[in-house]
Amino acid sequence: MLTLVLLNPGKEWTLSELASRIHATVSSVQREVVRAEQTGVLASRRIGNTRLVTAARSPLTGPLTELLLRSFGPLQVLAEELADVEGIEDAYIFGSWAARYGGEPGRAPADLDILVIGEPDRYALDEAAQRAGERLAREVNVTIRSRRWWRTGDDGFHTEIDQRPLIPIYGEEIAP
Repeated sequence: MLTLVLLNPGKEWTLSELASRIHATVSSVQREVVRAEQTGVLASRRIGNTRLVTAARSPLTGPLTELLLRSFGPLQVLAEELADVEGIEDAYIFGSWAARYGGEPGRAPADLDILVIGEPDRYALDEAAQRAGERLAREVNVTIRSRRWWRTGDDGFHTEIDQRPLIPIYGEEIAP
């Protein structure tokens, strides 16, 4: 539950949404939310009968979010989901998520942009991206490019990839 809430800053979750996502009862989620609120990690508010939960502004939130990000965040989830897809030579996160991870200011990203180098099985890759998206509670968009494009591409997308933060999921070649 903490992973969902803290790794999606600014998003408010209902207790039933959280319960559904983590396959728990609403009463169990409610108990954990109360505990997390008491420690200053989560905050909630009510709108009618609905309780909305979000990350609290607290000195604990930053370090805990960093720990969860490194343990259960996009890099870990994507590495796990892409591991069995044949034909992937390298994989990277780019775009707004990579920029925020690299320290650039801006609003929290709503999705993840993934660059895959190689000739993967497109169906298996799409299935892996769907699973990762479900686990991360955000859309995963995949772009596939060849090794040749990676090394010698000169189009606008290649230029953008060259100039923006790029976070390796796995692979040896870090920069084009």
